[in-house]
Amino acid sequence: MSVNVSGTQGYAENAESLIEQWQDISFGEQHEPVMHLLPTHPACIFDVGAGIGTDAAALATLGHTVVAVEPVDALRCAGMKRHSSPRIEWLDDSLPDLAVLHSRRERFSIVMLSAVWMHLDEDERRRSMPNVSALLSDGGTLIMSLRHGPVPQGRRMFDVSAEDTIQLANAYGLRNVLNVRKESIQPGNRRMGVTWTRLAFINDRARG
Repeated sequence: MSVNVSGTQGYAENAESLIEQWQDISFGEQHEPVMHLLPTHPACIFDVGAGIGTDAAALATLGHTVVAVEPVDALRCAGMKRHSSPRIEWLDDSLPDLAVLHSRRERFSIVMLSAVWMHLDEDERRRSMPNVSALLSDGGTLIMSLRHGPVPQGRRMFDVSAEDTIQLANAYGLRNVLNVRKESIQPGNRRMGVTWTRLAFINDRARG
C-alpha cells in the first residue's frame, strides 16, 4: 500500500537509516511544547504517521490506548516488532481518506499528526482536515507539527504555514490553542536551519 500513498516518497527506500536515526529521539524532548495538552487520565489516542512507534510506545506507557497508523510497511513492521504493547493497535491506513479507520466510526480524545501535514499538497490537506476533525471526540485535541527548511533529497514536502493550517482547521470547528515555533532537536537538522511549528486545536463543534 505504501508505494502509492502520497507523502511517503523516500521513506520505504530509506527505512533502515531512518529507523536508526529515529530510535534515539526522546518523546519528552520532542513533544515538550505540547506535553501539557496530553490527558492525565487514560485516554484513546490516534497517532497518524506513527513511524516506528516511538510516540505510541511512550503514550502507552503513560496509560493511554493508541491506534497507530503507518502506511510504510517497513516502518510499521519495525514498530510492531519494537513495541508490542497490548495498548497499541497498528493499522495500515493513510491520509487524506483514512478509509480503514473511518469505517470503524471511532472517536479519540487526542489526534496526533507529528511530521505528517507538510507531506500533503494543498488539495490533499483540504481533503484531510474534515476527515481528521471527524475523528475527534467533543472537546478533543488535535496536535500537529509542521517542518520548515530544506527538503531532504528524495522526499516530498511542501512549505505549509501555520496561518493557512489554522484557517483550514477553523473551517471545521477546530479552535487554535497553541502556535509555537522552535528549532529542530536533531543536530543535523538544526545545522541545516530546520525549524518546527507546533500547533494544537480543540474540537469546538459541539458548541456550534
